[in-house]
Amino acid sequence: MTSTTESPATQTPPAPPATPTAPAPRHPTPRRPRALPPWSLLAAGALAGALAGGTYGALTPPAYSATAYVLAVPTAKSDPQAALGFAQAYGRVATQLAVLADAQVEAGVPARTLRESVRSATSPDAPMVAVTATAARPGLAVDMANAVTRALTRHAHHAKDATHVELQQFSRAVRPTEPSSAPPVLTGLVGASAGGLLGGLALLVRPRRTAADGHGQR
Repeated sequence: MTSTTESPATQTPPAPPATPTAPAPRHPTPRRPRALPPWSLLAAGALAGALAGGTYGALTPPAYSATAYVLAVPTAKSDPQAALGFAQAYGRVATQLAVLADAQVEAGVPARTLRESVRSATSPDAPMVAVTATAARPGLAVDMANAVTRALTRHAHHAKDATHVELQQFSRAVRPTEPSSAPPVLTGLVGASAGGLLGGLALLVRPRRTAADGHGQR
């Protein structure tokens, strides 16, 4: 039996090893920006409110207030209870045009300015009327308060025979030493409180993320 052997020239060369295929480059997924923490709304609101309130207080000119008091006194034909009732009535009359027109010459300002700057108040327990005037200058506030109380006293004197009650000067207005308007620090604190409150309300009404929303964004 004869065996056949192939010559080296006729042998099939082995196949070259397969070159491994490089994996396709993966593009990094852009990260979503992180959401701000919830308390940032409170901080932003408080900061904005403080800046707004402080700016308002710094730009607003100071105001001064002076207060004068008159007392309702019953005559021999009246009683203290009637004086208390007329004190309430004169407190409402103090800022009416009839009284302010009489006081404008002495105060040195028109009746319109008096109507905008003068307020009156009464007590349910004492027959007293308080007249408060507010102005940019302390001396002007004093002049307006005293002028209105004197004009009110004159009007009450003309009606004394009918009302049996007269008004007497109890205390003249004193020149204020400090402004009655709020300083910038106080207005800033008020603004910060209001801004923080608005930030809290915005935090309560903002849409909240659910678990489904979180899985969908991944």
